[in-house]
Amino acid sequence: MEPTPTEGTRVVVSPAQTVLGVGAVEETGTYAGRHGTRALLVASQQIYDIHGERVVGILEDAGVEVVTYTDVRPDPTVENVEAAHEVWDREGCDVIVTLGGGSSIDVGKSVGILATNEGPVREFGVDRAGYEGVPNPAPPVIAVNTTAGTGSETTRTAVLTDESTSTKFIIVSENIVPRVAIEDPELTVSLPKSHTAFTGIDAFTHAVEAFTSVKSYGVTDGYARDAMRRIVDNLVVAWSNGDDIEARTEMMIGQFKAGKAFGNSSVALVHGMARPLGAQLHIPHGLANGLILPYVVEFNAMAAPAKYAEVARLLGAADADDPDRVAARRAGEAVEGLCEDISLTGYLDDFGEVPGREAYLDVVPEMTGDAFDSGSPDNNPRKPTREELENLFVRVYDDALAPDSRRRS
Repeated sequence: MEPTPTEGTRVVVSPAQTVLGVGAVEETGTYAGRHGTRALLVASQQIYDIHGERVVGILEDAGVEVVTYTDVRPDPTVENVEAAHEVWDREGCDVIVTLGGGSSIDVGKSVGILATNEGPVREFGVDRAGYEGVPNPAPPVIAVNTTAGTGSETTRTAVLTDESTSTKFIIVSENIVPRVAIEDPELTVSLPKSHTAFTGIDAFTHAVEAFTSVKSYGVTDGYARDAMRRIVDNLVVAWSNGDDIEARTEMMIGQFKAGKAFGNSSVALVHGMARPLGAQLHIPHGLANGLILPYVVEFNAMAAPAKYAEVARLLGAADADDPDRVAARRAGEAVEGLCEDISLTGYLDDFGEVPGREAYLDVVPEMTGDAFDSGSPDNNPRKPTREELENLFVRVYDDALAPDSRRRS
C-alpha cells in the first residue's frame, strides 16, 4: 500500500497540459508539433471515419506528417499493440496522437512502451513487472479524447487483453502518462446512446471506487466528489439528448476529474471483477462496470459508511440528517437506479455474449482468480473472501446477466 500523507509523500500524476473546451481539437497540431514531426495517429476505423480526416488536416497544417493505424479494437489486444508498433517503427515516427477513447489511448501508451523499452508488452503487466514496471519514458502521447469516458488520457494505466488466455492485464507506470490531453466535448456528440451510457457509467465507477478505495486521500477525494456530482447531474441528460453540448461538456469534465481521482488513488473490487467478466463474455468495459457496481457498493457499505453515505446523498437517496449507516445502505439501490435511467442492461442483447448459467458457473472460479490476481481487490474497503467473490459473480449473473433476470426483465 502507498503511504498516507502523514506517513510519506504521494505522487499526483496528470498530463502536462490539458486543453479543454469546444474547439480544443484545433490545438492538436500545435502541441504535436512541439514534440515531433512525424505522428503515428492511433484510432479505430469507426472513430477515424468520423473525425480522422479533420484531425489529419489539423496535424498537417501544423507541419506534422501523419501515419495512421486504424485497427484498434474496443478491448485492445496485445496483437493490436504489436501491429501499431510495427507501423511506428517502420515509418520512423516520433510522436503518438491517439484519437478515440480508452481503447485508442491505451494502445497509444503501449506503443510508447515498446518504442523505448525491450521485451513484449505482456511482460510490463503489473502481475509480472509490478507497479511502475516500465523502465524508460514513452515518447510523447497527445490524447485526443472522444468519449466521456475512461479518463485514460489522465492516467498512468493501460488495460490490454491477452487473447491467448482470455484475460485482461493492466500496466501502471508514470512513464506512460500522456503529455497532452485534448478534451473537446463536441467530439463526444457523435457517441451513440449505448456508448454514452457505457462510458458515462465507467466514469462514475471510477469516481466511486477512487473515493472509497483504501488508497484515497484528500486530493483524490476532491476530484472524486466533483466528478460524481457532475456525472449524476448530467449523464442522463447527455444520454437522453446527445446534442446537449452543456451536458456533454459537464460529462467531459466529470470523467476527467474521475480519471485524475482513480489514477492517483486506485480502482478496487468492481474493476477487479469487470476485467475478467468483460474478457470472458466480450462485454464492453463500462457496461461490465455498471452491471457489477450496485452489488459491490452494497457489499462495501458496512466497511466505509461515511463514504457510501455521501454517494447515496449525491444520488438523492438519503438526507443530510440520516445516520451514515442508514444512508450507506441505500447507496447500492441508488446506483442501480442511475443504471436503469440509462437503460444499461437493455444493451446486453447487442453487446456481449451471455452464456447459459451452467457454462457461466464453470468460469466463475477462473474469473475469481483473475480478479484477485489483478490486485484491484486489495484496494477495496471490504476484503472479500474467495467464496464471497464467487458469490458476487453468481449474483451478477442471476440478477443482471441472465435473460430472465430482474434487471433485464
